[in-house]
Amino acid sequence: MGVYTKVGDKGRTAFFGCGMIQKDDPRIEALGAVDELNSVIGLTLSMVQDKELQDVLTKIQHDLFQVGADLAGSALEKKALPRITAAHIQEVEQAIDRIEERIGVPTKFILPGGTQASALLHLCRATTRRSERELVKAKGVIEINSDLMIYVNRLSDFFFMLARQANNEKDVKDQQPIYKYFDGKKGGLK
Repeated sequence: MGVYTKVGDKGRTAFFGCGMIQKDDPRIEALGAVDELNSVIGLTLSMVQDKELQDVLTKIQHDLFQVGADLAGSALEKKALPRITAAHIQEVEQAIDRIEERIGVPTKFILPGGTQASALLHLCRATTRRSERELVKAKGVIEINSDLMIYVNRLSDFFFMLARQANNEKDVKDQQPIYKYFDGKKGGLK
């Protein structure tokens, strides 16, 4: 069997345990968003040099395959496929807590960016948020493991803290947005 199967040529695809469905079905959109997130993490991995961060990102990539299996197998018996569990959530929460202990929590909004690693980790965060929104839509069609939803929500927080940590390690300060038009003064691009 080759890479192409021609099954999807008419806009339909197989969803594990549910048969053939449209490619714009919320379940497929959610799987696609998780796949996109995994790809953005892969891009980030190719650009960062820090070994500890690489190990963390690689672990998350593996966990995201478990997210996909959990989502795709939502109609199957609970023990049929690997599932996201409270242990996944706890692991991410503990990692967030460790970073928070070192660098604190921002009291204001911050701009994504700074170092290359931080900018890429913010892209991971934003892509995680989109994955979460797609999972919420899919939840309207299928029952989704509540631990999966919590894990993805925590994962975006973790990427936020990893981005801040990447800047902190290079002594790059968080930048707050400037609200030029808030006080009625005119501003603009120069």
